[in-house]
Amino acid sequence: MEEKRRKKKEREKENRRNTILKSARRLFFDRGFKAVTVDSIAEKADVSKGSIYLCFESKEEIYTQILIADNAALYERIKNFAAVKASASQLLQEFSRIYVDSFLHEKELFRILMTFMMQTGQMHLTEKQRAELIISMNENMKVISKIIQKGIDSGEFRPIENIRQTQNAIWGMLNGIISLFLFTGNPIKRLERIHSTVQHSLNVFIKGLKA
Repeated sequence: MEEKRRKKKEREKENRRNTILKSARRLFFDRGFKAVTVDSIAEKADVSKGSIYLCFESKEEIYTQILIADNAALYERIKNFAAVKASASQLLQEFSRIYVDSFLHEKELFRILMTFMMQTGQMHLTEKQRAELIISMNENMKVISKIIQKGIDSGEFRPIENIRQTQNAIWGMLNGIISLFLFTGNPIKRLERIHSTVQHSLNVFIKGLKA
């Protein structure tokens, strides 16, 4: 009986946590980080402010957990990418399209990523939380390395000494282009501008990998 009560409480806490994250995600994406308060999250989730602090230490932690969850969802889409029957060049282009689209449809998610990368000290995360977020980011980045390795193994790409360095360069390029255009310029042309710039830049990388 005691074990059943314990499991029930755990399920209730997990359900409450998921409700809070879902509500906070909508608020952050609709209003932006600064405009959202713990009180507004509690109202949206229909829970008490105290319930939120039982699940999360701060608004910043909620913000970060949203990014971790979305990183995990993206990884589920791309984790077996390197095994797809297509050239490594095609896979890099498709990976980039999926990665960019994930932020084009959820601009605030990209702001969360940049906040973590550029202002991580201000997010008040524990070492465990920070490590969890880095792991979730790295899992997605490693897919790039797997695609590059596939290209090397097939003879499509030349052997390179540091695949991880190339992986990081491509990932940085994608984020840099998104940063340039995601929040500025004509919204109607934004999607086309980002995708065309990514495609052009990636073609330069691919040409170098083949040289």
